[in-house]
Amino acid sequence: MSGMHLRNNDRYEATGTSMTPTAPQAHGTLAKLSRLLRSHGALQSGSGLATGVIAFALAALSVLAVIAFHFPAYLTTPELRKNYDVNVLRAILLGAMLVAGALALLNIAFGRVRWLSGCAFAVLTLAAVLGGHTVPVGDFPDGTPYIGLDWFILDLLGTTLIFVFVEKLFALRREQPLFRAEWQTDLAHFLLNHLLVGFFFLATNRIVHAGFDWAVDSSLQARIRSLPFALELLVLALVADFVQYWIHRAYHQVPLLWRFHAIHHSIESMDWLAGSRMHMVEVLITRTLVLAPIVVLGFDKAVIDAYIILVGFQAVLNHSNVSVPLGPLARAIVTPNFHHWHHAQDREALDRNFAAHFTFLDTLFGTAVRSGAPWPQRYGVKDDYVPKGIVAQTLFPFVWNGRRPD
Repeated sequence: MSGMHLRNNDRYEATGTSMTPTAPQAHGTLAKLSRLLRSHGALQSGSGLATGVIAFALAALSVLAVIAFHFPAYLTTPELRKNYDVNVLRAILLGAMLVAGALALLNIAFGRVRWLSGCAFAVLTLAAVLGGHTVPVGDFPDGTPYIGLDWFILDLLGTTLIFVFVEKLFALRREQPLFRAEWQTDLAHFLLNHLLVGFFFLATNRIVHAGFDWAVDSSLQARIRSLPFALELLVLALVADFVQYWIHRAYHQVPLLWRFHAIHHSIESMDWLAGSRMHMVEVLITRTLVLAPIVVLGFDKAVIDAYIILVGFQAVLNHSNVSVPLGPLARAIVTPNFHHWHHAQDREALDRNFAAHFTFLDTLFGTAVRSGAPWPQRYGVKDDYVPKGIVAQTLFPFVWNGRRPD
């Protein structure tokens, strides 16, 4: 796989698989940036491209953060901003801007990828002109329609910092670059599903309360909440995983549901971003059906919050390009190895390993994969019939007229 390094005298275009030489063409900065964003491959060390990419990414996130500061009623998530310390967020934004500016200026000073560093510095200047970390946040109305721009920024920043380090430390496939093929598609899914967090929250809550309030038993809820925190969290995880197991199995066995779930299985490279590739209809169905028993049983809010953190971390970890030595614990807890087999094209792995947290569910219901190989060699749907790109994948379930290969 060719690298993403752009030399001063080379002319490249993105082909969808690598950066390849083309005939001479205009070398505008925006054209270079566009080609870079459409490419994939390893970042050549010593070129300044890695620091340039970091500077540009931080600058872009800084602009988005400043815009969110300007319009908090419409661009921030109510459930998150209740717990915000605005001063801490301002410090994070300032720190990101300082790091981006320092990296961009160093690259410019040493003559490394000046075009990219110049782009980063221009975007960073825009963030500063818009107010930077000093944007005042006054009172604003509650109950407004919103998109989760803050959730996207914080989750992308935090997840990247954690899992890029984890993947480097415990890499399964060391030859797989950070910017592997189709990273743009998965980042677009990540963005879309985060921005729609408000819609998902509103829709799932309304559906759950409309459809399951009749099943609420206040005495049962009181007994659940009387449990010690750790035990209540374990019960919640068991309940959620039991429901999720059968929902997940249905996605594979019901042709109409497979149309949506096939998008997730079209991933051909496993890493921390891969799990974000999910059709919004699947996200809505899964969250609604998993939330239903949680609401009916009345788990404590602190326990639910802890579970959300737990399930988010485990979902990202289990799709990651890591081989984590967990010893005997791997026999009980779903690990990257366990879930990678669920995404494998190996015949013995098809429609296996549905559990999200506890491996005993697949053992109990006869769906645990048994293979002599330590890790699968190829991921994705058989025959690769799912299209590329977020737009085509979003439309795929509604236009596909084929059937899943056996």
